[in-house]
Amino acid sequence: MIVVVVAVGALVGFLVDHPWPWFVGGAIVLVTLVTLAFVPRRIRSIGYLLRDDDLLFRRGIMWQRFVAVPYGRMQLVDINRGPLARAFGLAELKFVTASPATGVTIPGLPLEEAEGLRDHLVSVAESRRTGL
Repeated sequence: MIVVVVAVGALVGFLVDHPWPWFVGGAIVLVTLVTLAFVPRRIRSIGYLLRDDDLLFRRGIMWQRFVAVPYGRMQLVDINRGPLARAFGLAELKFVTASPATGVTIPGLPLEEAEGLRDHLVSVAESRRTGL
C-alpha cells in the first residue's frame, strides 16, 4: 500500500508541479507506518482467562477494558471467519449475553483453539445454567 501511495503521489507531483501531492502522500505514508508500529502492541493487549465461575476478558492499551462474563449468563458463543481470516487459519470468537454491554469478541484465535474454546464454554455454560 505504501508503494502505491508513493507512486501515485510522485506521479501527481510531477504532473501537477505543486508540492501538495508530496505532503498528502507523505502524511498518508507516515500515518500508515505509525499504525503498523503499534499493531504488535495492540495484539498483545487482547487476552482472556478462564476462571472457575466466569471468563475474564481484557482489551485496550490506553483505555483498558476488563469484562467478566459468568458462564451461566452466556447465551450464544459464535465463531466468525472472514475471507482474510480463513486464508490465515484464524477465527473470531464472540460471546453474547442478555446485556449488550458485556458483549465480548476475541479476534485472531487459531481455528482449532476457537473451536475448542467454544465447545468448552458451551458445555460449562449448560452445566451452570441448570443450577439457576
